[in-house]
Amino acid sequence: MSQNCRAVLFDWAYTLVDLVDEDDRAPLKKVFDHLAGKGVALPDFEKAYQSCHEIFYSMIAVSRECGLEARFEIALQSLFFRYGITLNGTTMQELLALYYEDIYARRKVYPETVAVLDDLKRKGIRLGVVSNTTNPGYMKDREQEMVGLRDYFEFSIYSSEVPFRKPHPTIFQIAIDRLGVPAECILFVGDNPVADIAGAQAVGMRTAWVNRDRKPVPPGLKPDHVLSTLHDVPKIVCPG
Repeated sequence: MSQNCRAVLFDWAYTLVDLVDEDDRAPLKKVFDHLAGKGVALPDFEKAYQSCHEIFYSMIAVSRECGLEARFEIALQSLFFRYGITLNGTTMQELLALYYEDIYARRKVYPETVAVLDDLKRKGIRLGVVSNTTNPGYMKDREQEMVGLRDYFEFSIYSSEVPFRKPHPTIFQIAIDRLGVPAECILFVGDNPVADIAGAQAVGMRTAWVNRDRKPVPPGLKPDHVLSTLHDVPKIVCPG
C-alpha cells in the first residue's frame, strides 16, 4: 500500500481518457471553412495542411530533444503568416475552439475512470492532473468539461503552459508545490513508463503504471505498482 497517501495525480491521455482518433484534417478544414465564410483569401487546403504538419512536427521534434513543449497555436500562427492569412474579425481563440472541440468530441473516458475518481473523492484524497499536451490550457480545461471530469480535479497542470514536458522535474515540482504536501505522500498514476513513472519517481513520488497492454517493465524501471486498469488505484491508496 502507498503509505500516508494524501493526493493522487493523474496523467490524462491513455490513463483517464482514450484519445481514440487524433486525425487533424477535418478540424483544420473546419477552421479554413470558417475563415472562408468570413471572406478570407485562403491557399489550397491540401498545400496548407501539409505545411501545417511540416511546421508543427518540426516543433515537436525539437521539443522532444530539449524538453520544452511545442504549442499548436504557434504552429497555426506560423501557417497563417506563411500564407498571409488574415483573421478578418475572427480571434485565434475562436479558431482553436473550432479545431479542438472537433477533436475532443471523439474522446472516450475509460469505463472505470468515473468510479475510481468517485471512490478516491469519498476517501478524501486530493486529485489533480499533470499532462503533456501541445493544446492551450484553456482548451484542455474545456476537454475535461466535455468528457465530464473537470469537477473531480483540484487543479490541472499542462506542459504547454509550464512549459516543460514530463519527465522534466519542473512540471512535477509545480504539482507538489500546488498540493503543499511531501512528494512521498503523492501517488502518480500514468501510462507512460518514462514520462510518467520515471519522471514522478525522480522527484520522490510513489507511482502506479497503468499498463493496459501488459508490456514488460522496461529495464531499470521499478514502478511501485503495475496495474492493468485504473480499478485497483483506490486499493493501493491508504489515506494519511
